Amino acid sequence: MDGKALARIGAIVFVTIAITATVIEMTRKDGPARGVAAPAAPVMDDPLREDLRRCQLLGGAAASDHECLATWAQNRDRFLGRDPAEAR
Repeated sequence: MDGKALARIGAIVFVTIAITATVIEMTRKDGPARGVAAPAAPVMDDPLREDLRRCQLLGGAAASDHECLATWAQNRDRFLGRDPAEAR
């Protein structure tokens, strides 16, 4: 057997395997994905969240709003796990 024939047989085997893998993947039933975490529980009545939403709706004007600046500072302290009195 010469090199050309061997290359052709190899190519045919490769294409056959690729087609078989594609058919198997397409016929696979989509079940629940493994390792996917359940959605987080909704946050219950968080006044800080409501204030943050209000500041978000203000857009660029929120950068000069004193209440938004205080809300962002409080959110930053909560995120970093700092006591608000300790931050000052």
